[in-house]
Amino acid sequence: MTAENAATTGLHPVDEKLPVWRLGAYGLQHVLAFYSAAVIVPILVAGALHLPRETLIHLIDADLFTCGIASLLQAVGFGPVGVRLPLLQGVTFTAVGPMIAIGSAVGGGTPGLLSIYGSVIVAGFVTLLMARHFAGLVRFFPPVVTGSIILIIGLALLPVAANDIVSGASPSVMQDHVPLRSIWYGLGTLASILVIQRLFRGFIATIAVLIGLVLGTLVAWMLGDANFGDVASAPLLSITHPFYFGMPTFHPVSILSMVIVMTISMIETIGNVYATGEIVDKPITSEDIARTLRADGIATMLGGVLNSFPYTCFAENVGLVRMTGVKSRWVVAAAAVIMMMLGCLPRLGALVAAVPLPVLGGAALAMFATVAVVGVQTLSRVDFNRQSNVIIVGTSIGLSMLATAQPHISDTFPMWAKIVFGSGITLGSLSAILLHLIFNVKRTIHEAAYATDVPREALIDERIREG
Repeated sequence: MTAENAATTGLHPVDEKLPVWRLGAYGLQHVLAFYSAAVIVPILVAGALHLPRETLIHLIDADLFTCGIASLLQAVGFGPVGVRLPLLQGVTFTAVGPMIAIGSAVGGGTPGLLSIYGSVIVAGFVTLLMARHFAGLVRFFPPVVTGSIILIIGLALLPVAANDIVSGASPSVMQDHVPLRSIWYGLGTLASILVIQRLFRGFIATIAVLIGLVLGTLVAWMLGDANFGDVASAPLLSITHPFYFGMPTFHPVSILSMVIVMTISMIETIGNVYATGEIVDKPITSEDIARTLRADGIATMLGGVLNSFPYTCFAENVGLVRMTGVKSRWVVAAAAVIMMMLGCLPRLGALVAAVPLPVLGGAALAMFATVAVVGVQTLSRVDFNRQSNVIIVGTSIGLSMLATAQPHISDTFPMWAKIVFGSGITLGSLSAILLHLIFNVKRTIHEAAYATDVPREALIDERIREG
């Protein structure tokens, strides 16, 4: 929606309802950019718990279907649930290690899954209860904190894109031999996206990522590096139903571990919401945060019921909103419907899965870097003449890069600490918040008191105390 149209209709671009064909194209673009990150958690968990291939396929289908429901909750919303911004939901990476530990503690296999699902359901319920109270902490998230977190999210995701480009096994493993063809696929996809954005305007420019992914995949297919053989062999229909593997089991230690995971995830979610708010030019309030976290909690509970895992807002697609300039939340709703279809129609999922990793990596490189740029934009409002702000931003970014560049640093810590040190986003975000509390908390409380609906008597008393 143009600024003129917005002024004429009085409708914010976030709420614009586009033609169906555009929604479909934009939604598919989001799904393609999101797909590999969406299915990696079921793959990792299934491998660690030694689950058979049939179980893995069902986990992926259930994950995609629940991703769609969770994204509808967040983007469309109902009542006090959902932030109503263009935010996709996906399984949080923070939960991978703890879920593997929970499942392995009971011997892996199906019993391991049931133990995971029990802890996920309870943790989702706790998140739902904590949403309102956690949102009250928004006053401690000024630009110096939110800008640092958004920048950290973008920087910490770049190794994921780089790993895809080099066809790597994992961002935590340095790729020794890098196939030259993989690099050309990745850089070629990136170049095609940039050329389209430079030469075209309007609708074509907004689907540059989609066109780049299609072109990259076609080139890889012609050179024999993209295989569509799994499409014909995939099942035609797959419907997940509640408690497919049996009734969940509940263990106190596992539940506590998952509650900690969701607490960390809530901090990352807040960063993603602020990033999206910056991009779509919509101020984020404490009630927005509460609605976001309620949707996370309900989606996580559904994850445990529908044979999936904990859900959170995904940073992967925040950069796509910035790149395309398409701010409508109904685009995410369209992507959610497509994901639900992929979860029910495995052949469609197999078609999307045929996109080579280097091609995805080339597109992701641009999107993740764009998230980092949004963080820089937010930090431009920070007064860096104050030494405390320099310390907060510099230290939090430094600690984030420590965990990102040396991911095995967490191996020497106990499980509860691995949740923090195992993720550069988590470590950097917590550092930004804690350092702000240490260096700027008195100033923040003072500013928040005058910026919110504080009773007049309280303001008078505060001014008297200040002299």
